[in-house]
Amino acid sequence: MMIMKKRNQVLWALLLTLFALPAFAGNKGDFSEIRPKLVVGIAVDQMRWDYLYRFYDEYVDNGFKRMLRDGYSFENCEINYIPSVTAIGHSSLYTGSVPSIHGIAGNSFMKNGKMVYCCGDTAVQTVGSTTKAGQMSPLNLQVTTIGDELKTATSWKSKVIGVSFKDRAAILPAGHSADAAYWFDKDAKCFITSTYYMDKLPRWVDAYNEKINKKLDIDDIQYQPYGNQIVEEMAKAAIRGEKLGQRTNETDMICVSFSCPDITGHQYGTHHELTHKQYIGLDKQLEDFFNYLDATVGKGQWLAFLSADHGAANSVKQNLDHKIPAGSFNGGKTRDALNEMLAKKFSTSEKLIPELFDYKVALDREAIQRAGLKICEVKQAIKECLEKDEMVMYVVDLEKAAEAPVPSYIREKIINGYNRERSGDIQIILKPQFMSGWRNMGYGTTHGLWNSYDCHIPFVLLGWGVEHGNYKHEVHITDIAPTVCSIIHIQKPSGCIGQAVYEGK
Repeated sequence: MMIMKKRNQVLWALLLTLFALPAFAGNKGDFSEIRPKLVVGIAVDQMRWDYLYRFYDEYVDNGFKRMLRDGYSFENCEINYIPSVTAIGHSSLYTGSVPSIHGIAGNSFMKNGKMVYCCGDTAVQTVGSTTKAGQMSPLNLQVTTIGDELKTATSWKSKVIGVSFKDRAAILPAGHSADAAYWFDKDAKCFITSTYYMDKLPRWVDAYNEKINKKLDIDDIQYQPYGNQIVEEMAKAAIRGEKLGQRTNETDMICVSFSCPDITGHQYGTHHELTHKQYIGLDKQLEDFFNYLDATVGKGQWLAFLSADHGAANSVKQNLDHKIPAGSFNGGKTRDALNEMLAKKFSTSEKLIPELFDYKVALDREAIQRAGLKICEVKQAIKECLEKDEMVMYVVDLEKAAEAPVPSYIREKIINGYNRERSGDIQIILKPQFMSGWRNMGYGTTHGLWNSYDCHIPFVLLGWGVEHGNYKHEVHITDIAPTVCSIIHIQKPSGCIGQAVYEGK
């Protein structure tokens, strides 16, 4: 009797456990339990995390405020590699990976001994204009994206589309198997694509391009809220034209990147009125976009995530005006000075450093061999010279980065950002507030370094399967893709090193 009683207790405990298990988000007993109808990736180029709060009092109720009020915010999301630049940021957001693995080592980087543009592809042609702005593809991306994995999970029934002002911000998020990526041709003043995706623009794209105000000067487009507006309207046109999120039992994805805040920030800085104006305008555009998604896809039927490809430093001039140490680093002059030093030291006419990009020194190994020199002695000479520069904090041989006597926090970013085939040879780490670039009399800004101003970015989830809340411990840009994949029940991208960080109920 005692044994039977214990068995009954175990049985009841199992039954109670089963009944207590949470159902998938949706709770409708159908397809909506597994995935939302539409996944919406939103990247704001150069959006520092603190912009969520700096302009908070001026935001409308249902743009950024809706995300913070109804969504789940990760308050301490950091980029865990260097350089923190656009092409890498968009790649890492959607792959959960880092340059060491996904291969996008910069906006431009070394490939087979030559500098190449991240999305440049002369094997394809422009579709939608007569310029060469469409000779682009995801050729250099070496891993899969969220969109690639979504299409695989649904036997390629899902539609995936990328939309942005910049080509790299549309192409890299959408991935290899995307149905389309569309970007803005500044000369033709219309959205274009490449033959990688199609031979002819869909009718809905042609119709939308006719609505763009081509009489405006390009500066009046990219430095004003209108630049973001035409991207938002293009995203809505794509949802309408391709019926994204409106097909029975299919989950689609649209990757939208707003690039104009970056263009404005570079020219005018983090505290200029035009930057302020960009975010106030973007907030209203997000409200309009979310309302459109509610009306078209259905409230609670779409999942959105907001983040950024990188942040931005306060400008050199602004820092100096407020007695904060700062300075401008000139990569071109530094490269030339290093070549001159090497020529004198080793009595050679060979140009041993062809490029200095993203604070990385690239060596010409064939030239070094012709000069009868050893790589190690050239590196040592460069290191000793750079360490005399008052702006430089550390100089790291990238092949020996794991052994470098630098803080582990910085060392990890160096290792993650180092792609053996594409990243050059020596990493320069500048002191805080020192950076390359000197635009608009020093008030313009840049990014690309390890510091929090460049690397602390927003990460907010909103919509299907997401409860309100926030998390204040550190997570990384590489955690965004696996988190989204976990929520919608698909495999992580092939090069993913991040972890799902949203637990829900």
